[in-house]
Amino acid sequence: MFSLGQSIFAILFIISFSIIIFYSYKIDHKNQRDYFKGSYKVILFMIGLLISLFLIKLYTQK
Repeated sequence: MFSLGQSIFAILFIISFSIIIFYSYKIDHKNQRDYFKGSYKVILFMIGLLISLFLIKLYTQK
């Protein structure tokens, strides 16, 4: 489906993108606390939604 190089690139991209987003979030969180109240609920919801979709796909395939 994907070549070895494409897979390595995708993995490195996801890791580096996640680190950059996390770092940016930490900086913004310190500067603007009012905007980030309850943001963990949104993140947990998105993770739960992703897991739910994965489980639906896993259990509905024959």
